Amino acid sequence: MSSPEYIIARKTIKAKILKLSEEEEELLRQEYENFQRYLRGEKTVPLYAATKQQADRFLRRINGKLKEMEYPLMLRNDTYSIRIERSPYILKIPIHGVWGGIRVPIKTHEPITGNMRLREAKVIRRGNEWFVHICVEKKVEERIPKNILAIDMGIRWIATTVNSSNPIPKFYGKELRRVKGHFFYLRRSLALKKAYGAIKKIGDRERRIVNDILHKISREIVNEALKTDAMIALGDLKGIRKSDKGNRFNRKLNGFPYYKLSKLIEYKARWLGIKVIKVNERNTSKLCHRCGSKGIRKGSLFECQSCNYTCNADYNGAVNIMKRAIRYMRMAGAGLTQPITR
Repeated sequence: MSSPEYIIARKTIKAKILKLSEEEEELLRQEYENFQRYLRGEKTVPLYAATKQQADRFLRRINGKLKEMEYPLMLRNDTYSIRIERSPYILKIPIHGVWGGIRVPIKTHEPITGNMRLREAKVIRRGNEWFVHICVEKKVEERIPKNILAIDMGIRWIATTVNSSNPIPKFYGKELRRVKGHFFYLRRSLALKKAYGAIKKIGDRERRIVNDILHKISREIVNEALKTDAMIALGDLKGIRKSDKGNRFNRKLNGFPYYKLSKLIEYKARWLGIKVIKVNERNTSKLCHRCGSKGIRKGSLFECQSCNYTCNADYNGAVNIMKRAIRYMRMAGAGLTQPITR
């Protein structure tokens, strides 16, 4: 029997800083604002040395192209610590000129356990409140898949899934389309009134709602993969925005958060030891999954003119991704069950 294979899985745990004394808040505010000034070229501002190094690394990564926004205060993993033996957790934040930094209580959206290793953390200011995003990693045993859960991303449905153990597809994104459409027309109406402040506010609200929907979709997809002992096959998103099919289509295409959803699926699956592979999407929407001939798409339907087969176009794409993934895995020596299709 072969020994199990392990992977390193990472995720971000979000937390709120619960309480700061006036002195602590002033120290944190100074460090945070000096970090903003350092990013914008004021290299002599008083700032914790390791935090300066993090800022320099970040500037190199983005080639110095800063946006007009506040950036999170970046903490190197060996400069901060979290005491998790009691609730609430206690976070130590390094501050320039303060021995031992400041220690503040935080409430996380999920537990930090002893098998997790702390990576970089980011302190974020929102209005009068402070938050911290903590990157953690752990060693996970990779699951041996018996099935494949294939995902096709599109306009009508942001994700259509097909499981090799079940011929019935699942469609995700009806609520997302409604939300994106609502905020698009709301922004257009406010733009006509030149209410630019209101546009920014609704943009923030839209982002929160969309992120919540994406988390729910990704969680449901990963849970299915876990329940059916499936690996996940994602269509490679390279070039997804290069098509030109009219202003209305292109606006919807560019407004859909495909990359965000794919990254959520990847990290949630990896955290549970579920294998994720990327599959070349070339022609998966054009070829009939039954006979392999080129067909045509009419609205939401795919029609094969060779074998006269008709089905949902997104379902056809997902099945083609699944079959392509099965070929890849069999070439690699994986034992997968024969897919069931309609």
